[in-house]
Amino acid sequence: MSTTETLDRTFAALADPTRRAILARLSTGQATVTELAAPFSMSLPAVSKHLKVLERAGLVARGRRAQWRPAELQPEPLHEVSEWLADYRRFWEERLDRFDEYLRVIQGAQPDEGRPKGKKKASRKATRREGEQ
Repeated sequence: MSTTETLDRTFAALADPTRRAILARLSTGQATVTELAAPFSMSLPAVSKHLKVLERAGLVARGRRAQWRPAELQPEPLHEVSEWLADYRRFWEERLDRFDEYLRVIQGAQPDEGRPKGKKKASRKATRREGEQ
């Protein structure tokens, strides 16, 4: 499966809050459909459908031990999502760093005329209150 397909399936699977909750539960260890259904007010077949979506996305694998079919978290697709997001994280971090630098420059360039040293600039709320009196 290509990276694009993996990302598409992973994001589609993660779009549902029930499936995210199932993954959170599976992050603590294997569980059966009955165990996964316990916190939800839904039928076992409904939970099974959610598990099938998670399986198609590669996020969950189901084993077989006699009649017990535990589901287990498969984190590899989440790693691919994390790598994909890292590019955007770097982009926004660079943008925010430049914005911080810009703020430092303009704050250093603002004159403090008319204000005695040590006194803070009045807040907008305080200024409005004074005007109302």
